[in-house]
Amino acid sequence: MFKDTKAFSSFSVDDLQKAKQFYGETLGLDVVESPEGLELHIAGGTPVFVYPSDNYTPPKHTVLNFPVEDIEAAVDELAKRGVSMEHYDLPEIKTDEKGIFRGGEGGPRAIAWFKDPADHVLSVLELG
Repeated sequence: MFKDTKAFSSFSVDDLQKAKQFYGETLGLDVVESPEGLELHIAGGTPVFVYPSDNYTPPKHTVLNFPVEDIEAAVDELAKRGVSMEHYDLPEIKTDEKGIFRGGEGGPRAIAWFKDPADHVLSVLELG
């Protein structure tokens, strides 16, 4: 039924202008603003729609993952742009001093998580 449908993802934010600045200027994505919200244009051609919400609550899961060739370079560049990595010291996830988790079973070679202004969890990941 949906095999040929061009699906897209969406999520809400509490401040559309902060989202526009973060995704457009900080992350360098192409962002198109409409009366309904923002369209994030990412590689691959499928847009992500971001819309305002008056009763916003941030989800606890990761909403966007950005595959990168070199996670060290990506984390360093994000830091230069004022983005802080999340740090975890859990039994199953321990990040290093840069906020990078390495060597997960069956997952990416390395992953680092960070948040947008609306507290969405995003990641950069280096595939194995």
